[in-house]
Amino acid sequence: MNYFLPGISAFILTILSVLIALKVFPKLGLLDKPEKYGLKRKAIPYPGGILLYLIFVFLTLMFFESTLKLVGLLIGGGILVLISFIDDRHSLPAWLRLFVQILVAIIMVVVGIGVETITNPFGGYIALNQFKFFLQFGDTTVTIMALSGIFTVAWIVLIVNTMNWLDGIPGMTSGITTIGGLTLFFLSISETVNQPEVATLALIVAMIALGFWIFDFYPPKIIIGDSGSMFFGLLLAVLAIFSGGKIATAFLILGFPILDAVYVIIYRIYKRQAPWKGGEWDKYRKAVHLHHRMLQFGLSERQVLGVIYLLCAAFGISALFLGTQGKFWAIVIIFGLTFIISLILRAKRKK
Repeated sequence: MNYFLPGISAFILTILSVLIALKVFPKLGLLDKPEKYGLKRKAIPYPGGILLYLIFVFLTLMFFESTLKLVGLLIGGGILVLISFIDDRHSLPAWLRLFVQILVAIIMVVVGIGVETITNPFGGYIALNQFKFFLQFGDTTVTIMALSGIFTVAWIVLIVNTMNWLDGIPGMTSGITTIGGLTLFFLSISETVNQPEVATLALIVAMIALGFWIFDFYPPKIIIGDSGSMFFGLLLAVLAIFSGGKIATAFLILGFPILDAVYVIIYRIYKRQAPWKGGEWDKYRKAVHLHHRMLQFGLSERQVLGVIYLLCAAFGISALFLGTQGKFWAIVIIFGLTFIISLILRAKRKK
């Protein structure tokens, strides 16, 4: 299959769209509010996520036939982008954002996107395809599996929030999406998976992210916003499912961000805060997210980006060559490295 045209189309169209947005967004008043975060720079175009969604819709309609799963992805993505766009402008309640994320994840399950089995690293499979019931959409029958549905909803909501919380430094979300999309592309064209359509979709996502990254990398010329970071999170979560249910591969790519998200959730619960309520710092002005703790450690924004990119790329590439058990031990290593890094950052903060 020819992957050049979809990839180059996504890359060029994104660059052209952003160049236009840099001129048009200020005239429409679509600018960020740097003073809200204590930043002393001029306001820049925001949010770029609305562009990313429109480009993705255009390219998928151009290169793919409409299927129930694809239509569901576009509708769910549209809902997520719309509510995030409104939130970017008017700060909606955190519970409402979480409700919409769960709703979008349920839409994915209803249209047939889900994980039926999880490979056991020590042999066999964990079946999630039990307790079935059926939904009819015209001539199409969709099988809903209760355990699979619950796991899929949890997976999508986790990755959507993981990518959103990564957006603390410009260039983080778009850079990791590029790495994740390319990894899933190479996985999908491998002989063991061999899914050309999924590979094309992953390449489109990667090239959209790369085109936007050129303008998003610190210091940014345009801000991706929650609409873009959450949409990229949805795409990566769904692509991992499409790619033969390669959840372990996606976990390796996003291992550090996922563990950071889990840490933040546990930290907020421990501090008796709502885990879905945002906030870069706690009430003692201590950084909560890993990338902010790295900034407090003394690294620059670009150095933090470089470290996170390197770690995600290294483990993502390893996932292409490791078997199920190898991926399991790689995930264990990620846990260990995250713990060691956290100890180092914590020790520095106490000095």
